[in-house]
Amino acid sequence: MTTERITIDLPRRRGVGARVGSLGKAVLITLLVVFAGFPVYWMLSTSLGTESSLYGGSQPLIPEFQNIGQWGGFLSDIPIFRWLGNSFVIAAGTTVLSLVLATMAAYALSRYRFHGRGVAGFIFFSTQMLPEALIIVPLYAIFAGAGLLNSHWGLILADTAFVMPVAMFIIKSGIDKIPYEIEEAARIDGCSRVRILTTIVLPLIMPSIAAASVIAFFDGWNEFMFANTFISSSDLWPASVGLSSFLGQFYTPMNVVMFCALLFALPAIIFFLWAQRGIVSGLTAGSVKG
Repeated sequence: MTTERITIDLPRRRGVGARVGSLGKAVLITLLVVFAGFPVYWMLSTSLGTESSLYGGSQPLIPEFQNIGQWGGFLSDIPIFRWLGNSFVIAAGTTVLSLVLATMAAYALSRYRFHGRGVAGFIFFSTQMLPEALIIVPLYAIFAGAGLLNSHWGLILADTAFVMPVAMFIIKSGIDKIPYEIEEAARIDGCSRVRILTTIVLPLIMPSIAAASVIAFFDGWNEFMFANTFISSSDLWPASVGLSSFLGQFYTPMNVVMFCALLFALPAIIFFLWAQRGIVSGLTAGSVKG
């Protein structure tokens, strides 16, 4: 009799425990989503607020959607889409150039054995020890002599110089995990090094490529220091510099700033979600035979 009770009660206890665990996970995930999404929600709420509600009293917690018409006035007065386009050009150029250079450097350091290989890796690593503010003056002089001031190309090159070593180490870690026997078999079949890299290695390291692309894109998208120093024309400003231009000594239009900040944050969020799908799909690819 006792044995029958145990066999009947155990599944009930496990079921209750599983439901409690699932409920706890759901609550935790909900709290994390609320915590992570609250800044975006607050930017939306502030962008819909009026100056009287923002500066005259406490800001309402629920967005005032009846004021959405003021967004049209903001768009007509502010070249925000031009600034966002400039940010996209800088971010896309930095991402593409960084990934191309980082992939070639990572493959060379991972597969080739040559004198100075360790020194080359240390030089790449040592670039992360230098803050951007330390080299901004000599870099300004170099760019002035090369005609790269007031140009997006100068910002792309400067950002690539800082983010490429990070992308290189991420991609190299992915290449190191690929068995060298796969490349040897391809070499026997007559594949060149370039074809091996493009048709065999790259598809296998897509999670590393996706992770490196996120870092490179965010570095270019959030570019501020070099742009604020090297770009003098407001038509060439990225969105980060354009946002800083609203900050005044005695007055700052918070609803305008938050509206532009919301538009500035959305593309980065969308790109991260898209790249995250690539990372997850790459990590799970090949995990199940069939």
